Amino acid sequence: MDYLISFLIGGVICALVQILLDRTKLMPGRVMVCLVCGGVILGFAGLYQPFQDFAKAGASVPLLGFGNVLWKGVKEAVDKNGFIGIFMGGFKASAVGISAALVFGYLASLIFDPKMKK
Repeated sequence: MDYLISFLIGGVICALVQILLDRTKLMPGRVMVCLVCGGVILGFAGLYQPFQDFAKAGASVPLLGFGNVLWKGVKEAVDKNGFIGIFMGGFKASAVGISAALVFGYLASLIFDPKMKK
């Protein structure tokens, strides 16, 4: 049942974002920034964790989840290091995910033959 809930919640998030892209004049980069900031705001308000506990990977994998990870990292670093934690917390919390994306992207480029669009 967890897989079904994750699939449905993640699909709904992606469908809403696609509708937003299709129906507005917002550029994809701005929509992505809105999603990350939305995850930060929902994490700050204490609303994202209960949502993530229910939706599991359906809520943690989209960019909303990335924003929430940044919020958690900054919060922990500020509690531990004070003001300087604002600058280092997000990097520490998200470093593994970003590194994995870079490594797997590079490996995929070695396996497949990437080409620029014409």
